[in-house]
Amino acid sequence: MTDNNTHSKLIGYILWLFGFTGSHRFYYGKPVTGTIWFFTFGLFLIGWIIDLFLIPGMDDRADAKYTAGRVDYTVCWILLTFLGVFGVHRFYQGKWITGLIYLLTGGLFLIGYLYDYWTLNGQIDAVNRGL
Repeated sequence: MTDNNTHSKLIGYILWLFGFTGSHRFYYGKPVTGTIWFFTFGLFLIGWIIDLFLIPGMDDRADAKYTAGRVDYTVCWILLTFLGVFGVHRFYQGKWITGLIYLLTGGLFLIGYLYDYWTLNGQIDAVNRGL
């Protein structure tokens, strides 16, 4: 059995602190429920509290689903969160053209930035698999 530790439980729990925004769910590749958590304040805080106990399972499923490789998921998520409108996470993945577009357009007028919250795990997985 290979160790495919693509996501961090520690980061998951740190994001859980802001989990009423859905951030930990986006990180673990659950954009639909992340969006629901965002618009319902963590599913009225009840889902947020329950997630405290669900994070280890979410982490295990993300580790099993996504491919480890040259692009680190946690680093890329941090870059997206804090510097995403400048395309830094795209530069980190080696996507220079879209990185420049994001840099010049404020994350493609924030629409691309939001799109990346939905698709970042899949993007990193594709880069790590060489697609």
